[in-house]
Amino acid sequence: MNNLSLNGLRKLPPGFRFQPTDEELVFQYLKCKVFSYPLPASIIPDLNVCNFDPWDLPGGMEDERYFFSTKEAKYRTGNRINRATASGYWKATGSDKQIISRRNQVAGMRKTLVFHMGKPPHGSRTDWIMHEYRLVTVSNKDFDSLHANNPLIQNYLNHEMEKWVLCHVFLKKTSRNSSDEEENMQSFCNNNEKVKKPKTLVHKIKPKLYDFMRENDDMAAESSSSSSSSSSSSWSSNITEISSSACSSRQY
Repeated sequence: MNNLSLNGLRKLPPGFRFQPTDEELVFQYLKCKVFSYPLPASIIPDLNVCNFDPWDLPGGMEDERYFFSTKEAKYRTGNRINRATASGYWKATGSDKQIISRRNQVAGMRKTLVFHMGKPPHGSRTDWIMHEYRLVTVSNKDFDSLHANNPLIQNYLNHEMEKWVLCHVFLKKTSRNSSDEEENMQSFCNNNEKVKKPKTLVHKIKPKLYDFMRENDDMAAESSSSSSSSSSSSWSSNITEISSSACSSRQY
């Protein structure tokens, strides 16, 4: 493992990120690696990706990581590639994407793989994704004049082309998180509506106000009326008694 390459990302100035395109990865990095040309920047380490589980690879789990890796045959006889790790395996999905050169030639391919936990074919799919880039053709202009007609050099470079790949490993951002956020937001809104409903009902119901002064006046009026009625009744009874006494005196 190239320790200088592993620490290369730390040499980037603050605020800068390594976000190359597919064409740049194939023509500016992988091709230079195969031909032993100087790299634009020594920030991609040499690492056998299948020796690690994706979450144990150098770098942060939330970061997009790039590695130069070598292909290892699964069996001594055969062309099958070993993609097994300690906890699972990388499984190819979909069709390979062609990387076209400026001369409209297919110079590279991108294979998409998904990491599965367990053992094949009963592994469980995860959100770990890997894009594996490889060179497929080399033009004569890629060789200098001294090596253009040297079959040994060409065979060596063809072997290096089949040996080296560039791996881009990242954790897929699923829509599950966004749906969970939407559900949480919806439940939050529903809870707020439930809380607000009693408040609206309270506003609709007008509180009953008691006028204690008026009640006292009514009570005073009732007492005065009762007293007046009693005084009038006593006054009428007195008049009746006086008239009756006058009548009786006249008779005698």
